[in-house]
Amino acid sequence: MSLTVGDFVARRLHEWGVRRIYGYPGDGINGITAGLRRLGKIEFVQVRHEESAAFAACAHVKYGGGPVGVCLATSGPGAVHLLNGLYDAKLDHQPVVAIVGDQPRTVIGASYMQEVDLVSLFKDVAHEYVQLAAHPTQVRHLIDRAIRIAIAERTVTCVIVPNDLQEEPAARALEPPHRHGYVHSGLGAAERHEVPAEHDLQRAAEILNEGVRVAILVGQGALGAGAQVGQVAELLQAGVAKALLGKAVLPDTLTYVTGAIGMLGTKPSWQMMQRCDTLLTVGSNMPYSEFLPKEGSARGIQIDIDPRMLGIRYPYEVNLAGDSAATLEALMPLLEPKVDGFWREQIEKWVEDWWRIVEARAMNEADPINGQRVLWELSQQLPDRAMITCDCGSATGWYARDVKLREGMFGSTSGTLATMGSAIPYAIAAKFAHPDRPCVALLGDGAMQMDGVNELITVAKYWRRWADPRLVILILNNRDLSYVSWEQRAMAGDIRFEATQELPDVQYAEWAMLLGLGGIRVERPEDISGAWTKALRSDRPFVLEAIVDTNVPPLPPHVTLEQATAMTQALLKGDPDRAAIIRQTFRELIEDYVPHRG
Repeated sequence: MSLTVGDFVARRLHEWGVRRIYGYPGDGINGITAGLRRLGKIEFVQVRHEESAAFAACAHVKYGGGPVGVCLATSGPGAVHLLNGLYDAKLDHQPVVAIVGDQPRTVIGASYMQEVDLVSLFKDVAHEYVQLAAHPTQVRHLIDRAIRIAIAERTVTCVIVPNDLQEEPAARALEPPHRHGYVHSGLGAAERHEVPAEHDLQRAAEILNEGVRVAILVGQGALGAGAQVGQVAELLQAGVAKALLGKAVLPDTLTYVTGAIGMLGTKPSWQMMQRCDTLLTVGSNMPYSEFLPKEGSARGIQIDIDPRMLGIRYPYEVNLAGDSAATLEALMPLLEPKVDGFWREQIEKWVEDWWRIVEARAMNEADPINGQRVLWELSQQLPDRAMITCDCGSATGWYARDVKLREGMFGSTSGTLATMGSAIPYAIAAKFAHPDRPCVALLGDGAMQMDGVNELITVAKYWRRWADPRLVILILNNRDLSYVSWEQRAMAGDIRFEATQELPDVQYAEWAMLLGLGGIRVERPEDISGAWTKALRSDRPFVLEAIVDTNVPPLPPHVTLEQATAMTQALLKGDPDRAAIIRQTFRELIEDYVPHRG
């Protein structure tokens, strides 16, 4: 049998180094899946929904599975299902290529069965490159450019291949004619490693050298520059705050790391930003400018690989377009070591006090379990080299504040899109990328009901392929979409709307055991530590279901007058949980003022 275009697509992806594709089959991609089968060199991971395929392709890159993630979906509804996961990749700047099928070319434009204008559908999420293949000769350069652009721009690209084209002979795709009107593309992509101009580096160094109280903010763009960030922090005697996607840049065990910043941030990050006189931002696009220094109170320098992302959150004096690690390496020889350690000592005192507050809050009574304690206890038992995935919701706040990442650990979440439903697909991709490392997925019952119960089937299907079978899925079960409930109160000044917020109580641990996995349901705080021990020693993936109190407030590091007023209005309107809210909020706030002892 002669090679088809579907065969060629599979072979070209393999030549680019693709060894794993996440997707779901359908008649619109039968020619490509047949090509994958005949090639036999690319692992196809069958998830339960195309959205999960796109999430997993994004996480494939985040967790070091390769320079580009690839997802595959059929035409029509399959293509539509990809969108949310692709937007997650786009907004978090992860290189992902979507290969999508389409109806036969002969019926495009005829209002045919499952016909969707796919170019228009993907035009925003894959705006750097989305193309519909119309001829076998195109396919080579479409695949080449889609991968090259995805890597170069750290973005989403899309190639649409009609199903009749997939069955055509691949001769012209393999070797286009050497004449006018044809393109001969090649393999290979280069990532950006720019270093800013010397005069810009000198200007940045002058500002940093003149600064007395220097604060550093890092995001995911600094993930490969942890060593350089630490060296600069030591030279400048600075503290380091971390945007959510930058949590793994430096370990939380360092005394000058203030932790998360923003709505889910820590008190020392807030204190440092309010009192610094100089701000160095490295690889971060943290959107909440109100948590940065007040305009005019601090001079600023920003480093980012993408010049388009410079100067949009704070009026920085010097904007440096370049790779974080290379730029910091070039900057360090120009920096003067600071000898007065009063600022660093103040930061370390804030951090020390904060961890005592976090522990005290975690140990506060709740009905029945305080969700913070579940995450605090996890920190005490996290295995070396652990990978953590976190969903969007209350779990995100406890992950940002309570989980201490040590050297060699990694964690991520849907940072910019902040979508529910990503934690388990992320964990699946993380385990395929590093089958020898333990992984913990953190999510609430809302995210679990959204797609987690289904993707648990994917875990059950594949876990025996992993050298280390440990994948622990924590579900914070409070029968409520609790983070939205708190937003209704604190942002809208309205009471919790039970019709939108209540969730059915599902036996998640029992569901896991029905699938042949491990599981335990915990309803008492004294059982949490033992449950983590059991889960992390399990010989198979394990669901730890904790029944937690929905009325423990996810307090921001600084409560504004507007937030306090809105919360008061919600309580005065007769919120159904007002008594428990007042009790739990008082317990949280009082920990800021009680002197805790180590």
